[in-house]
Amino acid sequence: MQMDYLYDNTFDGLLTCIYYSYYEDTAKGIYPQDNYQCSLVNPSRIIITDPILSSRVYAAIAQKISSTALKQVYYVFLSNHPCKENLILKYLQLGFKFGRKIESFHTHPDVLPVHQTARKVSFEAHRFFGLLRFAETGDFLYASLTPDHNILILLADHFADRLAMENFIIHDQKRATAVIYNKKEWYLTDFTKPDMLSITEAESFYQHLWLKYFTHIAIESRKNKRLQNQFVPQRYRNNLVEFTNSLLSD
Repeated sequence: MQMDYLYDNTFDGLLTCIYYSYYEDTAKGIYPQDNYQCSLVNPSRIIITDPILSSRVYAAIAQKISSTALKQVYYVFLSNHPCKENLILKYLQLGFKFGRKIESFHTHPDVLPVHQTARKVSFEAHRFFGLLRFAETGDFLYASLTPDHNILILLADHFADRLAMENFIIHDQKRATAVIYNKKEWYLTDFTKPDMLSITEAESFYQHLWLKYFTHIAIESRKNKRLQNQFVPQRYRNNLVEFTNSLLSD
């Protein structure tokens, strides 16, 4: 009997749902448990996350489909797509049937949305490799962002490598989470910016200097607002010092 599977909004939880859908009752749909609307028409089942089962599905995706497919699935999970769980469900059902061949099914209705969504997540992460602005607070470096997708985990290794000798916090204000790095390792946690967080005098000086440079280097006759908006969308600018003159402002 087909039914809706409800999970805890974690990747392990989602993969556990995939396991039960494959080996027990086929899932009609997969939904986060915390905002699911119960219905008399659609029976539902709460799936308890099982790391052992999820690891089996993780390995099966890589082995029976491809490592590329596994990456695509994970990136879709990190996306803000409202139906991401069901995109993944349909994609994997097809993938376990046809294996690696699905990588060539570019226009298939169960493949194309996955590729498109994963590409958006990847593009945004790469964009923030260049757009993220850190400020010196004295004890650590702080950077904030409000990305469309849940990309913090995709930024962590990059900046831990680039700033290996620094303590830093990368704060996703939209999701109230942060990557915290302590010169040895990073971890992802819930996070709210402290009210008293302030930058150093040196940081304030260099922010002002950078803003002045950014303003005066522009050639008036060559300004192209459309191109600027394409490379630096308005929704990202609240956290860019060259547009706000304060990286730590709310």
